[in-house]
Amino acid sequence: MAQRSLRNLTGTRRIAALVAPAAAVALLVVGCSPDEEPTDAKGTTPSVITGDPAPEDVGAIGAPSEGGEATAELQTPSGEPAGEATFTTAEGSVIVSVKAENLAPGFHGMHLHAVGKCEANSTPPTGGAAGDFLSAGGHLQVEGHSGHPASGDLVSIFIDEAGNGETTTASDAFSIEDIIDTSIMIHEKPDNFGNIPTKYAPAPDEETLATGDAGKRIACGVIEKS
Repeated sequence: MAQRSLRNLTGTRRIAALVAPAAAVALLVVGCSPDEEPTDAKGTTPSVITGDPAPEDVGAIGAPSEGGEATAELQTPSGEPAGEATFTTAEGSVIVSVKAENLAPGFHGMHLHAVGKCEANSTPPTGGAAGDFLSAGGHLQVEGHSGHPASGDLVSIFIDEAGNGETTTASDAFSIEDIIDTSIMIHEKPDNFGNIPTKYAPAPDEETLATGDAGKRIACGVIEKS
């Protein structure tokens, strides 16, 4: 399903490239502090002067991480490790980075789901037939939002022939606080983002809008505060 905001990774790299030289200049300025007492003793140098240590909540591109961080360990229905996801905040958006493994090659739909339960052969919170990771409920909708795309809709992830894949995206549709104790899900098929060509009128049905026709749930991870 379509996400609310997608950052250009090139832009992220440019920001990071600007931060590094700035940090180097700051270090030089601090190292030349006028408060340092000189010494004429042989074989000695002025002690190193450092500024305050970097805060622990620094985000992925060098800006303070406004809402902390969160992580999720992905697993398959059989319990096999399937990768990990990390969540940080920068410039008003949540940066979602996913590294997946042990999955079938191709594009796979990826979303945040409402419930932080990744149980194989489980029933949905609302009841019904059992299936893998159905305990995670439907796509996340933050308070006050109920339309399409859902708050938890993300980009699809591409898995290579070795079963591995990586993607980084950004969304302003939710905060770190919104996603704690929810889950991140990878599906067996690509997400069509509800884009049904007009020749297949009348329109996308409710299932397509709700799931993107992405098929079974093949990897799931509960999102926890780091």
